[in-house]
Amino acid sequence: MGGFADIDGAVSDGAVIAHFGDAFREQRRLAEAAAFVPLGDRTVIEVAGPERLSWLDSITSQAVGRLAPGESTELLILDPQGRVEHAAGILDDGASAWLLADAGDAEALAGWLTRMRFRAQATIDIRPDLVPVGFMDGGAIAPAVSAAAATNGAPLIWSDPWQHVAAGGHQYAEVAEHPAADYAWRVALLTAEGADALASSADRDALAGVLAAEALRVAAWRPRWATEVDERSLPHESDWIRSAVHLNKGCYRGQETVAKVHNLGHPPRRLAALHLDGSDAVLPEAGASVFAGDDEVGHLTSVARHFEDGPIALAILSRRAPVGDLVVRADGLEIAASQQVIVPADAGATADIPRLTRLSRRPSAPDPRTQV
Repeated sequence: MGGFADIDGAVSDGAVIAHFGDAFREQRRLAEAAAFVPLGDRTVIEVAGPERLSWLDSITSQAVGRLAPGESTELLILDPQGRVEHAAGILDDGASAWLLADAGDAEALAGWLTRMRFRAQATIDIRPDLVPVGFMDGGAIAPAVSAAAATNGAPLIWSDPWQHVAAGGHQYAEVAEHPAADYAWRVALLTAEGADALASSADRDALAGVLAAEALRVAAWRPRWATEVDERSLPHESDWIRSAVHLNKGCYRGQETVAKVHNLGHPPRRLAALHLDGSDAVLPEAGASVFAGDDEVGHLTSVARHFEDGPIALAILSRRAPVGDLVVRADGLEIAASQQVIVPADAGATADIPRLTRLSRRPSAPDPRTQV
């Protein structure tokens, strides 16, 4: 994180700065678009070459073949059964596509892309020299951050598509107003020199850590690879079709499962938002079990303390989990959890679909005794 980690009061774990001394205040400033976050938990991958977009379009869940310079979106890489293997934001500048990945996934993602390149005219490089810095658009902080952004003809600023349902996407959450409506999240890619300059010139009130960014993400119901993805994850389960899957594009690995679950079935699990009882001042960790009565129905994936809402969490639950209040069990304690459904149990089902006769089922031959 360059000069950011050297700022007095920065509390860090390796490259990740958790906060700069006051996580709640930092959250509020970040939500007001008056602060920025050095994102040491993200890594940048550059994909260059004349066939970069058509190639990425053919192997990922998103339609990126005609991504215009300066345009942003998000993509998933699925296995043949439609489960999420990798995820990344993508921004193209006309010469390179810049992928923004969770740090824990970047090396594996870059390796997978390299193995899948075959004869495509594209190169893949992890860019540790670029520093991702996150902020909310619409405030005074945006010009200061974007002015230092790494450029290839234009500032490299990724706009998170989660704020709206993307073209070709679909939202399962049945809410009048989605909490992502105010989540105008942006990530600028800074050169090391630009990051150092920003760190040395930034007002102390403009600094925030990843705890602030995570709290706002959880409040917006926004999934990410590092937290909501496991070996069973389907994009439907976390409402990720909203921003990262184009339902009308051509074939890609896992597309058959995506279409089948969306059109004919139900995802086996579903993401829910939980408001946790904060009376014991105990914040459970991700992975803590969630119960309905005596039945274990899922586990927490992300947990945060929000400056307004208090302790909040995202949880992946069984599709059959009840929609009422739940209990989180952690460290021998039971924590009451008020549930807000994100993905309904019947998500993806299309009502009144006529059943098609299977090819193996041929109509019985008419009984000759009934023929005139």
